[in-house]
Amino acid sequence: MYTAKGTLNRDAQLRQYSPLVKRLAHNLIARLPASVEVDDLIQVGMIGLTEALARFEPSQGVQFETFASQRIRGAMIDELRGGDWMSRGSRKSQKEIEEAVRLLEHKLHRPPMESEIAAELDMPLADYQELLAKVRGTQLVYLEDYAGGDDGDENFLDRHVAQEDENPEHILGDVRMRAALVEAIKNLPDREQYIMSMYYEHDMNLKEIAAVLGVTESRICQLHSQSIARLRARLRDH
Repeated sequence: MYTAKGTLNRDAQLRQYSPLVKRLAHNLIARLPASVEVDDLIQVGMIGLTEALARFEPSQGVQFETFASQRIRGAMIDELRGGDWMSRGSRKSQKEIEEAVRLLEHKLHRPPMESEIAAELDMPLADYQELLAKVRGTQLVYLEDYAGGDDGDENFLDRHVAQEDENPEHILGDVRMRAALVEAIKNLPDREQYIMSMYYEHDMNLKEIAAVLGVTESRICQLHSQSIARLRARLRDH
């Protein structure tokens, strides 16, 4: 990691930690709409890694990977803030899907099939599946769902990604919410349970999950979005 002159070899460090950038980008991309390219996130993340290498001080008492992850993720979020990456129409479509799921679950007393959700939305199955891919930015927890607001005008990234005290992981730390989430996951269709387990418990990206299940990455994207819609519909009551 050092040059012949005894200085840190920056190129070697960038190569060593580039897999970290890719992992963070792939973890973030599943929460974003299809219009966001993972390569763009990786490129910005590499800039964040470069800044982390320049500013890291071992005396701070934290591991470099922890420090770098914050810088890399922050660089990606700053880049996303600069673009109109998620329209109000996409958020509206998300809520329409969730409402259709909620109504059908009360009516059928079971998780509705894709074809039934499509029918409830009054659209062909193929159009519904295409819509699922477009609203890939669905988050597991939207704070306004539990606080009463629904206008969607607030800064999405500030609410659900950037602010530590409003991060979904912190919300799920609540015992009641965690118990409700576990129960909701148990009620997902089997394939969707597998996807959620591989994604959230085993830290696999959509491409890896697709390879395991023998389907396309776009299909996993659709099922992931649908799973989140089912969970959010159930969590509204908690």
